[in-house]
Amino acid sequence: MNKGTAIVGFFLCFLAGMGLMWGIGNRHEGAIGAERSGGPVDHTTASIPVDPTTDPVWGNLDAPVTIVEISDFECPYCSRVEPTIEQVKSEYGPEKIRIVWKNNPLPFHKNARTAHEAAVATFQAAGGGVKGSEAFWKFHQTAFKNQKALTEGNFEQWAQQAGVDMGKFKQLLKSPDTKAKIEKDLAMARSIGARGTPNFRINGVEVSGAQPFTKFKEVIENELAEAKRLEASGTKPGDIYLSRLKKNAGDVKKDDAKPDKKKEQPEDTTIWKVPVDKDDPIRGPKDALVTIVMWSDYQCPFCKRVEETVDKVVETYKDDVRIVWKDNPLPFHNRAKPAAAVGRAAYDKGGDKLFWDAHQALFESAPKLEDADLEAVCKKLGLSWADVKAAIDAKKYDAKFTQVMDQGADLNARGTPHFFVNGMRLSGAQPFEKFKEIIDKRLTEAKQLVSGGTPKDGVYDKIMETAKGPPPPETKDVPMPGPDSPFRGGANAKVVLQVFSDFQCPFSSRIEPTMNQVAEAYGDRVKIVWRHMPLEFHKDAPLASEAAVEAFVQKGNAGFWKFHDALFAKQKEKDALKREGLEKLAQEQGLDMAKFKAALDSHKHKAKVDADAKIGASAGITGTPATVVNKYFVSGAQPFPAFKRAIEMALKEAK
Repeated sequence: MNKGTAIVGFFLCFLAGMGLMWGIGNRHEGAIGAERSGGPVDHTTASIPVDPTTDPVWGNLDAPVTIVEISDFECPYCSRVEPTIEQVKSEYGPEKIRIVWKNNPLPFHKNARTAHEAAVATFQAAGGGVKGSEAFWKFHQTAFKNQKALTEGNFEQWAQQAGVDMGKFKQLLKSPDTKAKIEKDLAMARSIGARGTPNFRINGVEVSGAQPFTKFKEVIENELAEAKRLEASGTKPGDIYLSRLKKNAGDVKKDDAKPDKKKEQPEDTTIWKVPVDKDDPIRGPKDALVTIVMWSDYQCPFCKRVEETVDKVVETYKDDVRIVWKDNPLPFHNRAKPAAAVGRAAYDKGGDKLFWDAHQALFESAPKLEDADLEAVCKKLGLSWADVKAAIDAKKYDAKFTQVMDQGADLNARGTPHFFVNGMRLSGAQPFEKFKEIIDKRLTEAKQLVSGGTPKDGVYDKIMETAKGPPPPETKDVPMPGPDSPFRGGANAKVVLQVFSDFQCPFSSRIEPTMNQVAEAYGDRVKIVWRHMPLEFHKDAPLASEAAVEAFVQKGNAGFWKFHDALFAKQKEKDALKREGLEKLAQEQGLDMAKFKAALDSHKHKAKVDADAKIGASAGITGTPATVVNKYFVSGAQPFPAFKRAIEMALKEAK
């Protein structure tokens, strides 16, 4: 695309897992780096530069919010955050969001560097710019989907699937320019202090780690508001990124730059209300003045790395520190939960002493945590492997794990390792010096409490009295549905889940198994209601919704859900949601075709679809899927525990 080209009416949507957009006329079109009239402003001289000729870009080049994603193809946390980034794309679209990829292959990920070189070669072999970005995002999606298969043979296959000239790809793979691009990205990451992955800069605001969608939304909404203010005062769209970068990161153009003084992010000095349960394993005296609560995972390499530091803390502070363990077996670590079950079994048999023996043995064995490895740990501890294996198979400790993980989620302690020192957050495998800095400060404050009359064994409880609790869940005011809305579950249930969804949205498809899990877990205690919310940039969604309404009119709830399931099953099939595909599906399901065609011809049910969407919009719902559980709002395709928490609160209130 030449600079200065104007693209009008650019309504596009990212299709999950394809790196493509639906364009005008329902043709596939590269959704990357679209320009508005007048061409984009040069952002290559910024401290966090954007160069669409060399950087893969998603979204319009002068979108008001730029998200620079500094990532690593082999990092499990980078893989974990990708669905969240897809949700950001779906919620805001390319007119509001521009995503820019920067390579940061970490040195201890042995396959990362070659994966990034292949990704750069794919981008360059496709010609860079718009076409290069289209090819890159295809490669990117496949690489994360097959993160455990990062091999040179696969890289060639993925590049070929991305549609690039393989001769050029192989030539570029060996080119020093390819390696130079990665070195340039690495240097940029170092210059702004982005050493770990994933790391995001949203108009210069740092979001570090695999944060939930709500964290991204908080920053994006603020930046959109600031961008709107700037535009109203006369700032050109292309200048907004530089203006916000200057405000958020103290940015100046490189030509005018003085020696770098990195703007440090303010430390989180909040004292959080962190629970210590009676059955949490504890190391150290119960009346220690400093309590360190840690959420950790036996399969996480960073958790293993920090163990030496934790041992040094215990050795240095002796009776002044107690360590409280919280299991957080991450879902993408398939052996973390069985390993944690061994720890819980040890705790059941021998209390704190045997637990910490098990804890040490498990980390010594990691990353080897297969059944044979766990059996060896059990033998060493004097535990019956048969009993432990039976407990694992029966998911004996899953309720405890869920409880602890929910506690962590409430405190935004989703990643591992994550610590709270007398309530003060410390995230990641930090060095001893960082622990010492916080512990010394908290120890001084604890001693002042003792001097003021607080007993030693009451210090932590005293601190927690005024600590900050988890933020209350977001709520939405949505009227209860009438009889014209399809539902499943209990007709008279006191807890109603209103799911605002879109048959063409990939994330709406992703939430369906979770809704099935909700239905299975709660039965008639909940009522799951479908609300139509076809998004503007999903061109086939409105007619699909109208067709589903007709299925409901003809065959009731059963007919609707059968049609609904088939639409999602066929979502990725070409033209499945267009008129011909809808008619074919209706015929397969035995609908009255004369009535069906007449309903679609006349748009008989458009009013119902529009009414649902208006209800959602009036409540401030802008993306799909979005669920309101009585009044509690669950945004996006969240896992089952997020819905469980909202449902349990609603059930408690209903009683």
